[in-house]
Amino acid sequence: MPSGLNKSSDIRWGIIGCGTVTEIKSGPAYQKTQGFEVYGVMRRDLTKAKDYAKRHKVRFYTSNADELINHPDIDAIYIATPPDSHKHYALLTAQAGKPCCIEKPLAPSYQDSLAIVEAFKIKKLPLFTAYYRRSLPRFNKIKELLANGTIGEIRHVSWHLSKPANALDLSQQYNWRTDKDIAAGGYFDDLASHGLDLFSYLFGEYHSANGIGTNQQKRYSSFDAVTACWQHKSGVTGVGSWNFGCLSRADKVVIYGSDGELGFSIFDEVKIEVKNSQGQQSFFVENPENIQLNHVNNIYQQLTNNIAHPSSGETALHTSWVMDEILL
Repeated sequence: MPSGLNKSSDIRWGIIGCGTVTEIKSGPAYQKTQGFEVYGVMRRDLTKAKDYAKRHKVRFYTSNADELINHPDIDAIYIATPPDSHKHYALLTAQAGKPCCIEKPLAPSYQDSLAIVEAFKIKKLPLFTAYYRRSLPRFNKIKELLANGTIGEIRHVSWHLSKPANALDLSQQYNWRTDKDIAAGGYFDDLASHGLDLFSYLFGEYHSANGIGTNQQKRYSSFDAVTACWQHKSGVTGVGSWNFGCLSRADKVVIYGSDGELGFSIFDEVKIEVKNSQGQQSFFVENPENIQLNHVNNIYQQLTNNIAHPSSGETALHTSWVMDEILL
């Protein structure tokens, strides 16, 4: 257990950036995990920080990140801000000597991600990244099916994700997710990172990757269409396409093996479909109400029982590398 954490008492978390993702997906997961307490929250808008604290029964709130990070009653920090600020807050957290979980992607670039990982490595502090699919039962069922040889030897994976422009895109009002200075890949950075990280979990680390990014709609400064191809060190090949200006929404992954195919969705709660020489099967695994619950429970297991978390700073750094390879 990291120094400063007392196994006999709750580990008290501070959340930097109590926006939408913390309302249902993550914040309640920290509150529901036995042995954890959300002690404080920070938001630049003090009124909104106070409102969040009141609604979620959090005892401390502030608009000052330094005050939260260095608060003597806070043991660990969860950074849930836009990616361009992750490095700044992460380095402050490492300096304060506290474990940290950072929303994905770890940072907008591989170099910034590397700086974060190195800072925590020097301090010998645990660092987690919210690629929570590595902890979800749905995707661990897929990992189990592949490991059991359900579709034979894995040959190739293909993922297509598309959606129409949303109301914010059409209005052309500011959106940090499509600001090239924060996220050069736009929604690719925000969404594709989940699947690319998952593929590393399922098939092993990437060996090489290439891609094309373009802006077809000219509605914002970042890319709105990306295509890529890659190979894992295991020999598995892959292709992906992500387009955010299509007529309809689609999210389909197909894994091809020597004895079958396995299909699923990265974002939709649908059945896992398996077709092989024995016939067809489907499996439905429900997600928890708070999607990060298993991920947060696994943080507790590492901090208290030294059971390695599947989504570390190192694994997220590798995902940052492949994202950069695709976009550069």
